Amino acid sequence: MKQEEEEKIVGDLNWDGLHRPRIYYAMAATFCGLFLSVLDGTICNVALPSIAQQLNVSSSDSIWIVNAFQLVIMMTLLPFSSMGERWGYKQVYLRGVAVFTVGSLLCALSQNLTWLVLSRVFQGFGAAMIMSVNTSLIKLIYPKRRLGEGVGLNATMVALASVAGPTFSAAILSVASWPWLFAINIPFGIATLILGYKYLPNNAVRVLGHRFNWREALMNAATFGLFIGCVEAYSHDVPVCWVLGGVVLFFVMGTIYVRIQLREKYPMLPFDLLKIPVFSMSVLTSILSFTAQMICMVAMPFLLVNTFHYDAVGTGLLMTSWPLVIVFVAPLAGILIGKIHPGILGGVGLMIMSIGCFCLSFVPADTSHFGLVCRLMLCGMGFGLFQSPNNHMLLTSAPPQRTGSASGMLATARLTGQTIGAALVALMFHLHGNSAPHDAMLLAGILTLCGVISSALRLRVPLPR
Repeated sequence: MKQEEEEKIVGDLNWDGLHRPRIYYAMAATFCGLFLSVLDGTICNVALPSIAQQLNVSSSDSIWIVNAFQLVIMMTLLPFSSMGERWGYKQVYLRGVAVFTVGSLLCALSQNLTWLVLSRVFQGFGAAMIMSVNTSLIKLIYPKRRLGEGVGLNATMVALASVAGPTFSAAILSVASWPWLFAINIPFGIATLILGYKYLPNNAVRVLGHRFNWREALMNAATFGLFIGCVEAYSHDVPVCWVLGGVVLFFVMGTIYVRIQLREKYPMLPFDLLKIPVFSMSVLTSILSFTAQMICMVAMPFLLVNTFHYDAVGTGLLMTSWPLVIVFVAPLAGILIGKIHPGILGGVGLMIMSIGCFCLSFVPADTSHFGLVCRLMLCGMGFGLFQSPNNHMLLTSAPPQRTGSASGMLATARLTGQTIGAALVALMFHLHGNSAPHDAMLLAGILTLCGVISSALRLRVPLPR
């Protein structure tokens, strides 16, 4: 009885989104922040070979520029999502944009690998705050009758930003040096802050008496950090005894954290949602797809530079074919939501992506520009066809009162896959040397096939209403 009195739901239970013209400005603020934060996970991939050369570091060490950003986001995403439920999605989002903008400035001013990685860590905190509450803001902004449209546009924005990094990178590197890859974020970050402060809505509903648990947040960060750290350690020549010690510590910390979460009414790691079969299957399929996608995004520049002898600008322009095809495929996938079972639609998309990955793995050295573009377009077509239906199923399978946690879990699944993918490429460089890009594409194809199986298994469980 005491707990029921302490935890009270307050606010407008009949909230039904924003109206014109405010909704357009709120959408712009939300999509701009999301696009920047996701884009910066891949925008420096094309420039990694040249950054490694200018900073005089190895290829495997240069991948820390990507991994540090992704790792921090994954460690803090769920805690920031929990903060949004308690303190307000708008407040967390705006602070995230501010931190991300300052972090971008620090990255642009970095003169060595150590400072660049530390700046990426700071930038990652801001990106995590943005991503953790993004989908929750979409639910506040869009009227209920148009929520599916908002979710679809949001998924399209994530898909485009995830693979558009090489395109923007090529455009910037064609006229400026690599620090401008980060400096370009500053004016857009300031504009997003202004729009968000003025037009984003506050939480419509809050649960009073539901306090943020800092101990759980630290345990969440330690658990996810140890998991990825163990993978990273082996790929960077860390002694085996240290790696084994990290694995043991991960299992101990993870076991304690899981036991604590299982006793919570509102767990930071949403086990209540993971007990829903279609939700957990959608999370698994998302992890597999983004792992494969990130493997391709990190390995492809090295393949094009070392095997086909493209420069950074040519590499970025060639990889533009991946996001370009998503522009046309993603709206089609949005239209098909509700008409074709997401398990079928997602499975077909991942099968197409798998074919593209296998074709890139066994690509001959004398392949023409057109041949490379066709292979990349296959990957983009499959990825675009899969992502929107999968995200829609994941979000709609969660109860309304757990939208914040579902949003955090969606982003966590994406970042988990992307971080693992980047770590696996570093590991393959460590194990296979120059053949690593080809082997990485083969691994991406295998993972997407596993995603096809996971997507098909959703045909056996009931869809959410």
